[in-house]
Amino acid sequence: MAGGTIDSAYVKSLAAPGKIVLVVEYYDPAGKVVDRKGFASANGFAVDTPVDIAIDAKIRLHLYGLEPCAGDMVNQKEGFAGTCTAYAQQQLAILVKTAKVIFCRAFLTERDASLQDVTCFGYYNYPGSLDSVDNLEEQLVSLGALRLSKKADGTPMRPDLLTAEETGRGGFGMWADPRVQKQ
Repeated sequence: MAGGTIDSAYVKSLAAPGKIVLVVEYYDPAGKVVDRKGFASANGFAVDTPVDIAIDAKIRLHLYGLEPCAGDMVNQKEGFAGTCTAYAQQQLAILVKTAKVIFCRAFLTERDASLQDVTCFGYYNYPGSLDSVDNLEEQLVSLGALRLSKKADGTPMRPDLLTAEETGRGGFGMWADPRVQKQ
């Protein structure tokens, strides 16, 4: 699973009635949680870019290792025609807006940065139909909203999401446009 394993019961326990909760846990190199920051909002959190969630005016969370396709795209099945950036930002906004809890992980070195590289999970609960904790990056890549960024040597920055990208390349989101498939 992308982003490693998490305790779903713990993430669900962070939910608060009438609020969207966002928690960032900071890990040391040994993988131990050494700090935690929590935020709550009645209105939710803003999506600044296709890969950035704004906590407040000073702190943004950056979904590490992902990027939108370049240029324009069309997905007739979803009724979308526009820029890759707009599509990806729209899809991230849906995931952020519908989550009860957004739980993110970052290395301790990110704690004081204004733009923090993270991996995030969302807790989604619709009584009687859905009760799940899902990795945001995995969802966005498998839906074809984002693709994996590459290192200078051409290897993916997030090899843990290769299976999700294979799913997306099956014709979902941006991958439904032949122009994007050639990128």
